[in-house]
Amino acid sequence: MPARLVIRITSADIGARITTRRRVPGGFSDAVGILESWDAGVLRVRKQDGTVVEILEEMLVAARVVPPRPQGG
Repeated sequence: MPARLVIRITSADIGARITTRRRVPGGFSDAVGILESWDAGVLRVRKQDGTVVEILEEMLVAARVVPPRPQGG
């Protein structure tokens, strides 16, 4: 059975680590990181490498809060 795509985040999750899937030309793209802001329909997610991804809310097809990244290694 295929996985259901559900958006399970809100602006109350700012500061949490999230994973997202969004529509892009030719398919989908994923981003995992800290939700820094959600203003005027644009989410800003800071990835582990420090880059910030801006995602239009209308392009989201799935999103959820995920546990913090494990420390150490």
